[in-house]
Amino acid sequence: MEFGKVAVMMGGKSAEREVSLKSGAAVLAALRSSGVDAHAFDPRDKALEALHGEGFRRVFIALHGRGGEDGSLQGALDLLAIPYTGSGVLASALAMDKWRSKLVWQAVGLPVPEFAVLDAASDFAAVERCLGLPLFVKPANEGSSIGITKVKQAGDLKAAYETAVRYDDCVLAEAFLGGGEYTVGILAGEALPVIRIVPATEFYDYEAKYLRDDTEYRIPSGLGEAREAEMRDMALRAFAVLGGRGWGRMDLMLDAAGRMYCLEANTSPGMTDHSLVPMAGRAAGMPFPQLVLKLLAEARHG
Repeated sequence: MEFGKVAVMMGGKSAEREVSLKSGAAVLAALRSSGVDAHAFDPRDKALEALHGEGFRRVFIALHGRGGEDGSLQGALDLLAIPYTGSGVLASALAMDKWRSKLVWQAVGLPVPEFAVLDAASDFAAVERCLGLPLFVKPANEGSSIGITKVKQAGDLKAAYETAVRYDDCVLAEAFLGGGEYTVGILAGEALPVIRIVPATEFYDYEAKYLRDDTEYRIPSGLGEAREAEMRDMALRAFAVLGGRGWGRMDLMLDAAGRMYCLEANTSPGMTDHSLVPMAGRAAGMPFPQLVLKLLAEARHG
């Protein structure tokens, strides 16, 4: 396909800027290796109107976090009538908001971990008793595990809240599920192979995701064929009910009894050398340059 001049949107102003620059560099190199006329575009340094002025015909979104995967960029590109990779405004905004995405999933009967919304007036001791320990505290609108704390001792929830609220006014406390963490990449309406994530650290935090080489990624996941099929189906349903399109990733958990739960959706997943969708693509026989071209071919607006 003739894509014309392609902007790889990377960097930005969010707390995930450094990860985005790594994702964007990998995408840019892959596109250029396939003969695509691709160029880096950092919206921190250049106004989006320059996309028209410089003749860009498509945008590959490699921005993470606010301003990249929360619907604001998608809305601007819709107004500019420039096709872009990934989901549109609504799905991007819902997926970025961990609280509201849980509410949507609950409304259609998809299971989510027990949770509570926290604010400065919360009865933190009561939340600890209700959800049990350990539990996780996280900003509702951040990615890459930024601002997340695992609370293991009674009385520590307030401090964890104070850490998370530095990143977002909306903070969630979420029950711990001990049956394992899994992720399912989604590409053009199809689910990629399930990956089980086994971090060497306390949990799958920023360091485990991007800086360490001892995080274990199991493909096959060890679930068995029937359970993998069940998890892929749940991932597709959860992504679709948010309005997701093009590509993305669903993170899921098992509890100690083996029951599946939807954790969160990602509409602009990482594309670094540690990232999960490229890993699943390789397991499905799709090398990284081929995956990137497939994503670009799915680009649309509106």
